[in-house]
Amino acid sequence: MKVKIIINGIEIRGELFDTPTAKKVYQSLPLESEVNRWGDEIYFYVPVEAELEEDAREEQEVGNICFWTAGKAIAIFFGSTPVSVSGEPRAIEPVNLIGRITGDVSVLRKTKDGDRVRVERG
Repeated sequence: MKVKIIINGIEIRGELFDTPTAKKVYQSLPLESEVNRWGDEIYFYVPVEAELEEDAREEQEVGNICFWTAGKAIAIFFGSTPVSVSGEPRAIEPVNLIGRITGDVSVLRKTKDGDRVRVERG
C-alpha cells in the first residue's frame, strides 16, 4: 500500500505493510493533520483507533512509520528522540510498526511543530 506524505511542499513516499493497523490507516486516507516534533521524530494525530499488536515495540529504525495507539497518531522516525539510549530512534512507549519511508527521510529535519501534513494514497 503506497502512500505520499506532503509537509510544506516536502513530499516523501512510503509503503504501509499488511497489518491490521496499517489497513485502518490506509482506509482513512486522504487525511490532513498538524505536525509535532519530538527530537528526530514527527507525529501527527489521525482519525484511527487501534490496539497494540503483538510485535509493538519502543526501539525503531530510521524510516519506520509507526502508529502510537495511546495518542492516535502516526509517528515517523528519522533519528534519535529524547528517550533514545545510544542514538537509535526510540518511541516513548511501544508502537505498532505499520510501514517504511522509501525515500530520503532526512528531509523531515526541515519540519517544525505546526506544519500542515497531508497523507494520501499513492
